[in-house]
Parts: sequence; structure tokens; C-alpha cells
Amino acid sequence: MVYHVNGRRIAENAHCTNRADAVRLLKKRTGDAATGKPVGPELDRTNLDELLAMVEADYRANSRRSLDRVQQAAAHLRDFFRGNRKARDITSDGITRYAAHRLEDGAKASTANYEMAVLRRGFRLGLRAGKVGTRPEFSMLQVSNVRSGFFESEQYRSVVAHLPNYLKPVAQAAYITGWRTKSELLTRQWRHVDLTSGWLRLDPGETKNGDGRMFPLTPDLREILEEQRERVREIGKATGQIVPWIFCHSGGSRIKDFRGAWAKACKDAGVPGRLVHDFRRTAVRNLERASVPRSAAMKLTGHKTEAVYRRYAITDSAMLQEAAVKLAVLHAAEAGSGEKRKSGAKVSALAGEK
Repeated sequence: MVYHVNGRRIAENAHCTNRADAVRLLKKRTGDAATGKPVGPELDRTNLDELLAMVEADYRANSRRSLDRVQQAAAHLRDFFRGNRKARDITSDGITRYAAHRLEDGAKASTANYEMAVLRRGFRLGLRAGKVGTRPEFSMLQVSNVRSGFFESEQYRSVVAHLPNYLKPVAQAAYITGWRTKSELLTRQWRHVDLTSGWLRLDPGETKNGDGRMFPLTPDLREILEEQRERVREIGKATGQIVPWIFCHSGGSRIKDFRGAWAKACKDAGVPGRLVHDFRRTAVRNLERASVPRSAAMKLTGHKTEAVYRRYAITDSAMLQEAAVKLAVLHAAEAGSGEKRKSGAKVSALAGEK
């Protein structure tokens, strides 16, 4: 087939043995070219590796924090489809079979959805770059694994008591602020703390949504940070270095991963399988219990939309009991007002008779 796109002559093998089929394909190519759709033999050469490479490059260019997770998803996709698999041969049916395969391997539905989303992103970037002509349909799996875990006060204190000393302040700060532990608390340096004005700060670009954030130092949080400052100073003196991190190991290095110590502390505290992220839900619930206005609470915890915040605003039995007490007080006040109105009406009637 020979056709022209923007004045450029393109010769393409139709891969047909029947002239009528080749003519139909040629008409499709010229029609696509006329409407501005990408056409050309390079569309048939693009493979899965190229699509996934574009996704990784996009994440690097935008400094996204979840590049490592994208790479893990890409490894699973390459293993199933083969990296040299042509993009045009990846169909909606094949994507559905991939999801079923991942579930059989023990992956959760949310994990399979994330991996399919990476592939979908690759096709979108391919379309934008003119390297693929079409994008298959993606049917995401239904996910019903939204967690509702949170810590009661005694559970929180028990877990903290079983944590190593260097991790106790991390858990305490997470319980109060509800900030993301790995990306928002463990990355804090002393330059982010203003003990004089009373703020703990996240600069713009450091958060998941890109916005900056500030948390006022409550008495408990101030005490935690002041004690931690003395501890870090002692570490600096002992090691002969300036330690910039608020939360660090005994040698002054930043804490990056404590999954093993956390799992052991939860098991010893009698709450095995709990997540550090449960502190985020707990903080939201505590703000709701304290009747903090939702707009202010969202600013403190960093929830950009109320829809997401509501997922974390867990209503438990204690909150329902508190609501019942408030409702009873309201009903009692209404009843009292009604009695006063009746008494006032009787007095007015008697005065009228006289």
C-alpha cells in the first residue's frame, strides 16, 4: 500500500494475500490520515516494552514517588504478555485474562487494577506519541476491600509500649497528626519544625497532592518533638555529625522501613495485622469526635476532597453513643421549652379573665 500523510509518502506492507482486503485496509489508512489519526507501519512495530518504558519515563519526568511500584507492575505485565508482544495484539480479552491470572496468583483485586492502570497509561501515552492507533477497553475489577481499621486509645498505647525506643515518637506523631508515615513524617527534618511559633511543616511538592501543609504543635506533639530534639542532639554528639532528621536510628541515619518491628509490636500488643496507615484513619476519627470543622480537619490531614475524607471519617459505636446523648439533650431542651410555652399561655389566659 502506498499513501501520503502530511505530504509524506508511506509504503506499507498490507500483510494480505487478497487484493480486496488490501484495498479495504488502504481506504482505512487514508481515512484515518484524513481525520488526523496516527497511521503508518510504526504502529505495528510498537511493543509492550516501549509502552511501559514511556510510563516509567513519564513518572521520572514528573518526579512521582510511586515509580518503584510502577516498575513492579511492569514486571508482572511483561511476564504475562511478553515484553516483545506487539501493542496491537494486546486485546481487551487478553487484559481480562491477565486480571484472572493475577487473582489466581494470589494478588488482590486492587493490585490487579493498579497493574492494568499502568498498562492503560502506556496506551494513552502511545496514542499521544502516535505510536499506537487504538487503545483496548479496560474492565477494572470490583474492589470491596476498603479498610475500616483504627486504634482505640488503649490499643495505641499498647503498641507504642512494645515498639523499640527509636520508633515510639514516630508512632506517637502519626497518631496525633494522621500524616502519612513513610512519605510525610519520616522525611521531616528539623528545618521543618518551628518550636517558637508552634508548627510542623510540609513544603509544597512534598505531599501526595502537591500542596504544602502545616500542623499546629499540640501540647503532646510539642513534648514529643522537644524530647526527640534532645535525643538527636545526643546522637549528634556521640557520632560527631549534624543529624538533620527528626526521626532517626541511633547512628543518625533516617528511618526508612520498620515493617518487621511494627508487625512484632502489634502481635505482642494483641492486635496482629494492623497497619501503620490505621493511624491516619484514627486521627480523622479523633478530629470528628473533637467536633473540629471538616474544612479545618482536611487541611490538617491533607485530604484534598471531602469524598476521600469521608472514607476515613469512620463512625464507631462510641461516636454513635455520643450522638445519642446530644440528641437526648436536644429533645430535653425542646420539651422544656414546650412546658414553658404552655405555662406562659395559662398565665396569659388567667390575666385575660381578670
